[in-house]
Amino acid sequence: MSTTRYTALLLLVLGLLSNTFAFQAEFGSRRAISSLAATAASSRPSPKNVGVIVLAGGKGKRMKSAMPKQFLPLLGKPVFLRSLDVFQSMKDVVTCIVIVLDESYREEFSAVVQADKRIRWADPGTERQDSVFNGLQQISDDCSVVAVHDAARPLVTVDEVTRCLQDGIEHGAAVLGVPTKSTIKESADGAFVLRTVERSRLWEVHTPQVSTKALFLQGFAKVKAENLEVTDDVSVIEALGLPVKLTLGEYTNIKLTTPDDLSVAEQILRERGVKDESAASKGKEQVAAAAAAPAAPAAAAPKTTEAPAKKFRGF
Repeated sequence: MSTTRYTALLLLVLGLLSNTFAFQAEFGSRRAISSLAATAASSRPSPKNVGVIVLAGGKGKRMKSAMPKQFLPLLGKPVFLRSLDVFQSMKDVVTCIVIVLDESYREEFSAVVQADKRIRWADPGTERQDSVFNGLQQISDDCSVVAVHDAARPLVTVDEVTRCLQDGIEHGAAVLGVPTKSTIKESADGAFVLRTVERSRLWEVHTPQVSTKALFLQGFAKVKAENLEVTDDVSVIEALGLPVKLTLGEYTNIKLTTPDDLSVAEQILRERGVKDESAASKGKEQVAAAAAAPAAPAAAAPKTTEAPAKKFRGF
């Protein structure tokens, strides 16, 4: 073998060995990172004995519907029941569920309450903070934390709720949210731009919003004493000067405010494989099932025995 070919072959072998070692090192580091992530996840507080307040008392005027938005059908099921499903499914975590709903609507959903002993009712208040306060009165004092959730956010996932609960337990308060994607302008008069707000520091907050019952009550007491109005729940924790952890959520956890939002929500649920429970959908399924079923054999015509014709003699 010539010196040139030998050198080329040696370089090729060394290159392959180098790539192999690099792969092993990278694979090993990935395994180490995955192991550390799994250890960190398992070391986080496990949510137990959680109370939930589902706010279903809004009027939903922007939905342009005679029916409040929380009762509109979402793939054949009322919006607020879609939200309730998420928390009802967390049987090992959630021990108390309070639905803040006007008494005039309760009879229609009484079967839901009777089927789940964790559920109880509370009256809505004049403002959101009043509704949350009323809900807190129905939460057991021994609940570890309380999660307040808008019924009009039916797309929240169990994973989002769990992580927000973990942050709430670990830090005392937490709110689900996402970094703002849009550029935000501030205006003093509603006609001209005052300034552009630094987007990197802005978050769009969602629900659930989590803290302990005791802290929520302390915050509401301060807000009432100082005649403050708040538009979200952890604002009362902020009023106490306490930290609130931001839990990264999903952009799909939208609040249903307009008819377009309802269409988007239906599409998201379909992509998740959620079944359409509407009567029209069930009717289509029945028709499709009937069309796909093998046709039954035609019944044989009954045999008839005709009596022999009588012969008549002519006159």
